[in-house]
Amino acid sequence: MNIREMRNQLGETQSEFAARYQIPFRTIQNWEAGVRTPPAYITNLLEARVQADLVNRKTVILPEYDPKKQNLPKRSDYIGSLSWLRAVADCMGQPVVFALDEALMCQGSFGGRSDEYLVWVYGDNSLTRFNGVVILGNRISTYHVQERNGLCYTDLNRTLNDALANQSILDMQGITEALSRYYYRNSSSFAGLFPVPGYEDAFAKLADEAVHYYTD
Repeated sequence: MNIREMRNQLGETQSEFAARYQIPFRTIQNWEAGVRTPPAYITNLLEARVQADLVNRKTVILPEYDPKKQNLPKRSDYIGSLSWLRAVADCMGQPVVFALDEALMCQGSFGGRSDEYLVWVYGDNSLTRFNGVVILGNRISTYHVQERNGLCYTDLNRTLNDALANQSILDMQGITEALSRYYYRNSSSFAGLFPVPGYEDAFAKLADEAVHYYTD
């Protein structure tokens, strides 16, 4: 698959594709025009990331409680969020990458809620046998995954973009609190965070809320 075919699969312009994968716009132009040819390893890496991004574009519907499904450990039964997430991972019994609020807990930038019910993950569809599990996608590139204390979770950039993509059904308190902490720990700057094309305005609004999160 060539670069143009990858970009067309995502339905993006050259500038959007360049921004998504942090490649110079002129480089994308040259590749598609045949002026230059990307190394094979670059093409293979891009194709893998494009396929992962396509798989991870699932429509998310919040699950309702089903008495026929298994229950995960309750957040209120654990003192710390990490001990709860380890219990959840053990209960699931298969590899999982925590996302959104759970990823923020793993990062140490959000404490969570004592009545936490939803668990956001990347993982196999069979995880829907548990109450409260929301699957964002079956696969995610290792480029966006971090590990801490035996737990795998999305990095802050991926967590941010997942939050922006699902903000219509997501309680944004967690990501707002995490961005506020990032801003003040990073010399009053959001440098290093990259909202994907189409979310710039939403990010600007969220960033403004984050700046004033601890002052309002």
